[in-house]
Amino acid sequence: MDTAAAGQKTARVPRGPGTAFPPVAESASPNIQDRLLRLEELFHVVSRSQQGYRELIDSMDDVMFSASLEGEIRAVNQRFAELAELPFRDLVGRNLESIIEEPTRETADRALARFVERRFWQGILRIRMRKTSGVRYFDCTLRGVVKDGKVVGVSGLARDVTYERESEARFTQLFETLHEGVYFSTPEGRLLDANPALVAMLGYENKDELLQENVNELYMNAEDRTGLLQEFDDQHTLREREIVLRRKDGKALICLDTSTAIRDTAGRVLRYQGTLVDITLRREMERRLHQEQEFARRLVESFPDMIVVMDREGKYTYVSARMKDQLGYEPEEILGKALGERTHVDDRKVLLELHRELMEGKRAYGTVEYRTLHKDGSWRTVRGTASALSDAGGNIIGVIASARDITDLKRLEQQVSQSERLAAMGQMMAGVAHELNNPLTAILGINDLLREKAPDEAMRRQLELIQKQARRAAEIVQNLLTFSRPRAPRRGQVRLDELVLHTIQLHEYSLHVNNIKVEYTVEPGVPPVLGDAHQLMQVFLNLIVNAEQAIREVDGEGKLSVRVEHRGAEVQVSIQDNGPGIPAGILPRIFDPFFTTKRPGRGTGLGLSICMAIMREHGGTIEARSLAEGGALFTLSFPAMNSDAQALPEPQAAQA
Repeated sequence: MDTAAAGQKTARVPRGPGTAFPPVAESASPNIQDRLLRLEELFHVVSRSQQGYRELIDSMDDVMFSASLEGEIRAVNQRFAELAELPFRDLVGRNLESIIEEPTRETADRALARFVERRFWQGILRIRMRKTSGVRYFDCTLRGVVKDGKVVGVSGLARDVTYERESEARFTQLFETLHEGVYFSTPEGRLLDANPALVAMLGYENKDELLQENVNELYMNAEDRTGLLQEFDDQHTLREREIVLRRKDGKALICLDTSTAIRDTAGRVLRYQGTLVDITLRREMERRLHQEQEFARRLVESFPDMIVVMDREGKYTYVSARMKDQLGYEPEEILGKALGERTHVDDRKVLLELHRELMEGKRAYGTVEYRTLHKDGSWRTVRGTASALSDAGGNIIGVIASARDITDLKRLEQQVSQSERLAAMGQMMAGVAHELNNPLTAILGINDLLREKAPDEAMRRQLELIQKQARRAAEIVQNLLTFSRPRAPRRGQVRLDELVLHTIQLHEYSLHVNNIKVEYTVEPGVPPVLGDAHQLMQVFLNLIVNAEQAIREVDGEGKLSVRVEHRGAEVQVSIQDNGPGIPAGILPRIFDPFFTTKRPGRGTGLGLSICMAIMREHGGTIEARSLAEGGALFTLSFPAMNSDAQALPEPQAAQA
């Protein structure tokens, strides 16, 4: 045995690191040698498997560790070393307390007994590392390491959820502090969650009270909720849909709802979530603003004046509807046009100068009269008042102006001036008429004496002609006195046949000069009327003058037919001429004040309106129409007086 043993040679089998197998003798039996080789190969496989396992757990993002109940580290992965910021080789054997500041040892000891009993714990741990002092959150799963039925250690897997936890905290903070209402609800209408803003918007005391309400019951109109759910069938998100909710106190809450449907993989709706923006106050402000704007618009449109706004360059940015009434233009035709485009060339400079001074702040406001072109081609006189328009900062940004057509007012002023001259002339004519009465009386008296002593028939005929003409002159003088003498209104019995004849005689000379033949017809037995002879003479004279002016517009011999007749309970006076007639387009307007078709300076448009007013005061009517054969016919109707009617007393003169 010894010799044999001494003579044997030992063969070395290659071993890997950590191999603890003894060398195999060369004289060993083949079976043993083969078994040892297979065992060596198995060890290599296990070693490589352990190395792969180590590489696997080191590549994980989660933290893995194993420690004793006293906190001594037995194994960790590379992720643990990175968080601890310590070399991997320095961790095994160290106590966790030397690496982790929080939770403290006291906290861990209080939880250890419960963990040993259950051998399992899962939850979120707040960890503070001693080296970095940084706080991180981990979703941990801890299991007990059991040996011989006893827990001797703990192994753990921890996932870093710091980012998710911070995101959740930020979301919670945002959820709680948003001014917009945020909600989560089920398809059946159960509220899952709501932020404080929504609780306050709906007027509830707290969130728990609100969560007891069903969403469907919060809608003022149930159809809004139904329509919203139907829209979700076609799309996942609804943006700024206006809805009306019911507050706890029953008042309406107008909101803009932006919501999303959260679905599962099968497309079924799991919940609805969204935000609500309270626009109740905005809608109320919009309503009030609309009312104020409508009031301002109506106010501007009710002004008789044109209202315009111009920018710094003098271009119109706003024109009121009165532009159409006064100058014939639609407001859209004026917008964007420049100031002065339709102004008379002689007045344009002063208008533009006023705009420039207002824009430069040299004047706060100004008034100007100028001539501007009407759409029908006529020139109208306009009086404008303008002031500077400023923005919120006090900067002048334009001019606002009101303008009024004063063409008719100017004509009225001219008419008043003319009336004053005519009144003065009337007074002069009255004086002249009084002076003429004396020589006419003497002429008539001497003529009567001469006729008695006329030597022959020829002389007598000449004296009768003198007497006839002198009496005619006396009647004209008397008519002038009657028409020109100022007197208080007085109503009494008036024979229209005589009054119309006197009016024709008063205007006879002008009719004769203009080659106008007068046909005057009176029906026998015309009853008197109740009226003011002076006012009625003014009506007849105005109509005769109008007829004369109309006849002068046509060539040929003029003809004026005047007829007085009795028609039932009325006395009618008709005045007919053979002039051009009245166009159908203006016939309804001829009695309007200031309406005239005459050239400037030949009429004020007041004559027929005055006639209409006098006829109404006398209870009568006046009508006008054009005749098919040419010319115009005016018919005046007066109530006839009964035989027992008495004249009305004279009105008292107004006290100064």
